[in-house]
Amino acid sequence: MNDATNDRAVAVIRAVCGVCFVGGIAGMIVASLADNNIGAVLTAGIISAIAAVVLLAVSTVATNRRSTVFDEADAEILETEIRRLVASGSNESTLRGLVHRAVELGRRSR
Repeated sequence: MNDATNDRAVAVIRAVCGVCFVGGIAGMIVASLADNNIGAVLTAGIISAIAAVVLLAVSTVATNRRSTVFDEADAEILETEIRRLVASGSNESTLRGLVHRAVELGRRSR
């Protein structure tokens, strides 16, 4: 799946969870006031709880940003490798151009 489809699916899941959560709360209130049916109140409460857990899980899994600590560590490793290759005789500007092209290709393929 591409990012647009993934973002849309996450938005739909979040909307459905929100509706289930609010509906479950309303169901608990209505069932409690209407005839004090403990089964209906518990069912509505379980629906709300499941919707909240699904919403938390989807939000956690759908996060596609890496921590800046990892980005900085990767950048340092890359820079160390570039320096090592330049020290062994590679042309620095050609090597950095190649890395730049690789980064651009990676961005386009996301």
